[in-house]
Amino acid sequence: MVAGAFPIAKLLYLGVRQISKPLAARIKDGARASPFFRQYICGPPAQIYHWVEMRAKMRIMGFRGAAIKPLSEEAAADLGAELLGEAIVFGVGGLCIYLEYARQSANSQKKEDELNSTLLSLQEQISELNLTVETLDARLREANRILVEVSTAPQKK
Repeated sequence: MVAGAFPIAKLLYLGVRQISKPLAARIKDGARASPFFRQYICGPPAQIYHWVEMRAKMRIMGFRGAAIKPLSEEAAADLGAELLGEAIVFGVGGLCIYLEYARQSANSQKKEDELNSTLLSLQEQISELNLTVETLDARLREANRILVEVSTAPQKK
């Protein structure tokens, strides 16, 4: 592998994130135009977001029991479409982060597997060398024993 190789995966992730922004804008435009999206997809999250935001602002200012008026249908559709677009961009960004994490994990797992296989190979080689040394040691002891027998045996004249 070449040191400093071109990070093609990161470039692809960046491209996907850049494409997600216009895609989110088109979805927002479609959501604003479609009555179904306005009423069922964009409206309820926008009303909940508005309610939570206003409730937090009222509590910060010290008004505890003030009633919060819901947004108009047009304002809810716009806010809901914005929320939907931001959720899409955020989701694509999160997906890119997850994919990069998975890629890095796979690379580190591959390196660890290679290291383990190398270590296992070295351990096998050490075992074989130990066996060879033991065999040679046994032969050396046998040769020494024979040499001692020959040197101490009575010689015939």
